[in-house]
Amino acid sequence: MPRKFLLCLAAGAALSACRQEPTPPPPPAQAPAPAHAFSTDINAADFAELVKTLASDEFEGRAPGSHGEQLSVEYIRDQMQRIGLQPGNGDSWFQEVPMTETLAAPSTVLTLQHGDTRRTLAFGSDMVVGTRSGQPEVKIDASDMVFVGYGVDAPEQDWNDYAGQDWKGKTVVMFVNDPGFHADDARLFEGKRMTYYGRWTYKFEEAARKGAAAALIVHDTAGASYGWDVVRSSWGGAQYDLPVAEDKEPRLQAQGWLSAEAARQLFAGAGLDLDKAYRDAGRRGFKPVPLHTTLSLDLKSSIAEKKSRNVVGVLPGASRADEAVLYMAHWDHLGRHEGQAHDAQAGDDIYNGAVDNATGVAGILEIADAMVHQQPAPQRSVVFLAVTLEESGLLGSQYYVNHPTFPLDKIAGVINIDAMSVNGRTRDMTVTGYGSSELEDILKPLAKEQNRTLHAESAVQSGFYFRSDHFNFAKAGVPALYAGGGRDLLEGGIDAGRKAAETYARERYHSPRDEYDAATWKLDGTMQDLELMYGVGRELAGGDSWPNWYEGNPFKANRDRMMEGRRGAGE
Repeated sequence: MPRKFLLCLAAGAALSACRQEPTPPPPPAQAPAPAHAFSTDINAADFAELVKTLASDEFEGRAPGSHGEQLSVEYIRDQMQRIGLQPGNGDSWFQEVPMTETLAAPSTVLTLQHGDTRRTLAFGSDMVVGTRSGQPEVKIDASDMVFVGYGVDAPEQDWNDYAGQDWKGKTVVMFVNDPGFHADDARLFEGKRMTYYGRWTYKFEEAARKGAAAALIVHDTAGASYGWDVVRSSWGGAQYDLPVAEDKEPRLQAQGWLSAEAARQLFAGAGLDLDKAYRDAGRRGFKPVPLHTTLSLDLKSSIAEKKSRNVVGVLPGASRADEAVLYMAHWDHLGRHEGQAHDAQAGDDIYNGAVDNATGVAGILEIADAMVHQQPAPQRSVVFLAVTLEESGLLGSQYYVNHPTFPLDKIAGVINIDAMSVNGRTRDMTVTGYGSSELEDILKPLAKEQNRTLHAESAVQSGFYFRSDHFNFAKAGVPALYAGGGRDLLEGGIDAGRKAAETYARERYHSPRDEYDAATWKLDGTMQDLELMYGVGRELAGGDSWPNWYEGNPFKANRDRMMEGRRGAGE
């Protein structure tokens, strides 16, 4: 407080004279609050601090290639340094991931011609479309449209929706999910449980392999497990791909989604009933159906070659430093959609990604802190990997698998943390892809100590196993565990757990409303999940076992070949 002002207060008789003095300058700003004091154990206060920072508006939704990325990766690096990890990519904390950024013009329209009838579909409301070609302009002129059911070619299932035609230059239209899903037939594929054939990524990949020019997936909320608003927001901003040199698979000129209503009108124009088409596509022997409609498209996109970064820290093993256990979480989210605020009430255009996936990054950092300070120290090295471009098709993890910092046959197991539950303690734990690998044999007794049981995800139709970064390791053969949360809440039971999950999916998933909320988040259950994930890694890093996939798992053959190669090399 200024000395002159104090004198005025002390001299009441001269108060009026003091008021004649010039207005004193404002008091100096308060000193900033001290930085959060992190502890070395896994606890809710540290976790909340990490999430609040990563999901703050300042980080702008953590879009790859943005200012938000710069803040995010540097913050993660700083936390790894604070914890006591070492740079995990040689002498660098970062692994550069080359990417092609593509932003489709929102004025783009699809033109459909059926006989003398011409219709245009608007970007965002009727369809979303983009290109992976890297070309700033893609023109498709009068491409014949053909309905190909679920767009699946699965020899082991005796199923081929593409049989008998030349697909070069055509536009294929298909349903999301597997043939068994809408038919509710357990004899088809895995019934309600989505296989990789049901994922939109596979469908576009297969259409490109067949030589199609374009592919469109018909959206339905049940089959996709999310609404049209998620499709619109996820595809409305910049899209990313690895450069062609990093991904030799063929690519479509254009790919995207049709809204359910736009698809219904397309089918009706061809004299077809969409509901009947669902029934027909779910029967063995389905044959492609011409839609007697052509598609024309002039797709203009802004193309930029950029780089993003994975963040890699490592705790070297005490005795077998050449072997590793790997924890991972993706740091990226959807960034800002300026001028496209989807929270009409607040005008909020920042996709903060608090649950998805600031929680996962905070989780691996908390585990890292515990690992660095545990006694005895891990015998194997422990890698902590925060990857980019998950929201763009698991690209950061794909790049790491292509360029691993430890040979894949030296990685004993992968533990992935993505979108942790903040709903409170549960009597159970969800293992996405339950029944996959022997990592579950490590998890099960640890969960029992918490009086929790393990089970598969409830929404098996959603294909969550194929929608997070562990999947790239799994495809390569490395056993990977993706677990967390549960559906039987101690407060409210299964009904409360289901409602909480449904509310998040409906109101906050891939929305600006996915923000940190101290008033509603219950982190006691989150901490229990982290303790279990830490326990699995602690046992794996402290031992000498090499878990494998269970018999019958499609990834086991790759792991067997990988480990056989090690034995053949004399190990």
